[in-house]
Amino acid sequence: MPNAKGTVEISVVIVNWNTREHLQNCLESLHDSNISRALEIIVVDNASTDGSPEMVAEAFPNVRLLRNPTNVGFAAANNLGIRASAGPYVCLINSDVRLLPGCLDALAGFMDAHPDVGMAGPRILWGDMTLQSSCRRFPNLWNNLCDAFALPRIFPRSSLVAGEHMAFFNHDREIFPDVLVGCFLMVRRQAIELFGFLDERFFMYGEDIDWCLRCWKSGWKIAFFPGAEAVHYGGSSSRRERVKFAVMQQQARQQLWKKHYGRVERFGLVCLLACGSVSHWLANALRAVLNRRQGAESLSRMRENAACLRALMAKR
Repeated sequence: MPNAKGTVEISVVIVNWNTREHLQNCLESLHDSNISRALEIIVVDNASTDGSPEMVAEAFPNVRLLRNPTNVGFAAANNLGIRASAGPYVCLINSDVRLLPGCLDALAGFMDAHPDVGMAGPRILWGDMTLQSSCRRFPNLWNNLCDAFALPRIFPRSSLVAGEHMAFFNHDREIFPDVLVGCFLMVRRQAIELFGFLDERFFMYGEDIDWCLRCWKSGWKIAFFPGAEAVHYGGSSSRRERVKFAVMQQQARQQLWKKHYGRVERFGLVCLLACGSVSHWLANALRAVLNRRQGAESLSRMRENAACLRALMAKR
């Protein structure tokens, strides 16, 4: 909470859409994180119907709750929270994140010591406490070719064919990656004033890559700092409608390339997405035949692949 002078040092913005249980755990972890800095917490709710806003109002009266009458999207909701915040550091945290003790203090301390860093992220773990890759490369035709044909899965320790993801990186040292996954970002307000808010044309997905691109282009660095840690459970909103969100993710990727890349590269991306959908559909079909225990999951993946391919063809 703000200190005696009323000065906020870190503003935490959490966007929520029907993730009541995760949101409660996230807020509890913030209260239990033993942070020494003055903190404000802002929850922006995107018209949830699962009792999330009521839970926040009742159980966390010190949290500022902003309620949208409709689901305005992830980027727009985060921007509402950023505009309502006051701290020199703005921390965007997904509702399905649990902070580990000391996380915010350590991350803010790192930012204090590196005034040229505009955006930083902690080491991210899965719910079973295994490492979650959170550093990315900027997308290009080569790394999307690798992803389309699942080369990172075949050669997981190779940096050459790693795709956008950096699974070969052990996340055990400080680096300056192209992109940080948007589930947990601490951003310097001074930097936001230069490269701007999240692009609200991205309803969901892609806005973090776009933000990182603009951050680097504006002259600010992006840093990964393993001295701070958090747990990200992942997919809490998208898991309920996997096909819909798979198509949305693909469309966001095309939207990102339309904004930042030329016609030849965009055409190449569409070809790679189509090849990827077909090859993944065939791989999942084979897996369904050979392994009945994974049959239901494979069929679900096949529906995702088919829906993504139909969405691509519908735009041709």
